Amino acid sequence: MVDLESAGHPQRENTDESLRAERDKADAGIEEKRTAAELGEDEVVRLARQRADQVVQTARDDADRVQAVSSPTDEAHTEQQRTRADDLLGRERSEEDALVENERAKRRRYMADFLAVEREATDEDLTGEREQADTAIASRDDFLATVSHDLRNLLNGLSLNSQALVELAPEGPAGDSMRKRGAVSGRLVARMNRLIGDLLDISSLDAGKLAIVPEPIEVSKLLRETLEAFEPIATLKRIALDAEEVALPGHAWLDGGRILQVLANLVANAIKFTPAGGRVSVRIRAERGELHFSVSDTGMGIPEGALQAVFARFCQLHADRRGLGLGLHISKRIIEAHGGRMWVESMVGRGSTFHFSLPT
Repeated sequence: MVDLESAGHPQRENTDESLRAERDKADAGIEEKRTAAELGEDEVVRLARQRADQVVQTARDDADRVQAVSSPTDEAHTEQQRTRADDLLGRERSEEDALVENERAKRRRYMADFLAVEREATDEDLTGEREQADTAIASRDDFLATVSHDLRNLLNGLSLNSQALVELAPEGPAGDSMRKRGAVSGRLVARMNRLIGDLLDISSLDAGKLAIVPEPIEVSKLLRETLEAFEPIATLKRIALDAEEVALPGHAWLDGGRILQVLANLVANAIKFTPAGGRVSVRIRAERGELHFSVSDTGMGIPEGALQAVFARFCQLHADRRGLGLGLHISKRIIEAHGGRMWVESMVGRGSTFHFSLPT
């Protein structure tokens, strides 16, 4: 059994990675500004010292011209004074540099301590928010599970009643009307059950708990069961539904129920968006250590700019509102939980082909 929770919550991992990236970016920005500020300070000091040296040198040049006629003793005395002045200036500048570096070190330590405190507070707030979110999600999931169970029990009762209407309807126009309404009620119940299933699946995905239970599955059986489920619907809409299998292994290790869920979603979408007289084709082939599935249709197609968006949750490219826009998102996550991948190729007006591959 594969539990997505063991791999970590994907949204939290993304949040943590984004937070780390933002912190690294902020650290780099602070360091860059600090370095720029220190360089600016150094440049101001350098210019001030350069100006001071120029003033001193000008004064010395003037003194030299005055003392050009002085005695050697006076010149020696003047040179000694200059040497002492230079030494004194050098010591003062060294002391000033040491004081500046000490102040900078203090600022760095203060900033590091400040950032550490701020980050600790941020982490505590984030932990608290996550705990609150976990509690809220757990309560929501418990509520959703309870309500879904009760709703499904009621829907099962409605389904049985609609089947009874179809089976017990008398012959004649009145019976035909009852059978028609019973069939419509059955389809509505099936749609509501599917919506409930999607809501439960998306809740499991949000919690990182989508269960995958691999077992040896007869691959050809997946194709047969898919065709058996959708041939009546395709015939009713006057859509040709065909299938092909190429070099399939007898069995593959996967969650058969989940893969049937994916195939059902893809085939149902293909039939929904293919006009009468069109074709839907299901293909399964084995190649290079993978099982490759594809569902093609001759429907309206998908714009190139929306090929990735179709897998986003609540995405509905067309005006049809018979679903929540969760099916493709859930299907892709199911395939990824198997270690596979899913993608789509399409051309507007020519149709679409949804592919997914699974390791064997």
